[in-house]
Amino acid sequence: MNADTDRYTADPQQSRLLRVCRIGRAQGLKGEVNVFAYTDEPERRFSPGSVLTQPEEHQSFTVESSRRFKSRWIVHFTGVDNRTAAESLTGIELYVQAELLADNTDDDAWYLEDLVGLDVRMAAGNTLGRPANEQVGRVSAVIDSPAQQLLEVQLTSSKHGDSDDGTDVTTGLVPFVEELVPEVNPEEGYILIDPPKGLLSLPE
Repeated sequence: MNADTDRYTADPQQSRLLRVCRIGRAQGLKGEVNVFAYTDEPERRFSPGSVLTQPEEHQSFTVESSRRFKSRWIVHFTGVDNRTAAESLTGIELYVQAELLADNTDDDAWYLEDLVGLDVRMAAGNTLGRPANEQVGRVSAVIDSPAQQLLEVQLTSSKHGDSDDGTDVTTGLVPFVEELVPEVNPEEGYILIDPPKGLLSLPE
């Protein structure tokens, strides 16, 4: 897994933070920096007044101004007023508090890490023709990368006997898109999937 990817697991110590950017080289002499954006909402995250944090050092950075330049963003943080100060930030990764993946007023709102541990069941009318609500595994992690979010599914088959309870356990990845994951229900403890043939190694 590369450095641009976040992996959410069942670790209770993992805080609900969303990685926004990594600071690159200084730009000019007035404290601006180039940033590599991980977020798909850079206009929002780099808007003036936005506060980004460096949790390891318990530091906060307030965006004073920002602009897009070709394929990158150039950001000026409050209090970083010269090239020397800007160069001292090179390599720092900044975060914001993760938001609910639904409207905050919605009873069905949830965080990415809330998906870990949910049963994975087959959706009704799935393309593989498998029984509706058949449990085929559990979500073992959520992989959040700039390209897309993936659900790591621990698949369980009763055909072999490699685990403690007499089942054979393997994993597979499911792109976290509505077409393949039509229902997410943390309250009831499951998600429904409709994977295409060959995506997961399911028993016949």
